[in-house]
Amino acid sequence: MKLLSHSDTLSPADLQLANDADPLTQQLDGVHTIELHFPNFTDGRAFSQALMLRKRCGFAGDIRATGDVLVDQLSQMQRCGFSSAVLRADQDLAKGRELLAHFSGFYQGDVTQPQPLFAR
Repeated sequence: MKLLSHSDTLSPADLQLANDADPLTQQLDGVHTIELHFPNFTDGRAFSQALMLRKRCGFAGDIRATGDVLVDQLSQMQRCGFSSAVLRADQDLAKGRELLAHFSGFYQGDVTQPQPLFAR
């Protein structure tokens, strides 16, 4: 997962989805980057949107998390299909990278590794 600071210059997203938008109704032809917004860290609807975009829509481009993004959420974001995240201003990029490298694997399946550990 690519981590970005809130002050980084970002290429504009091809599609920005509000967290109440249905990803299944979106036209994704020619879209390379989708931005999903977290209005606050307790609102997890963008996790579901990312999962739907990857698993049900087959979207293979960049899914970027923006808004109230905390380093504590990064591992789950990556497992749900996010490929980049713009951290909130008070979050430490180095700590985020450290947390992403902390776990070498998971028991449950996810977007990047669909099979659970026992089935591998």
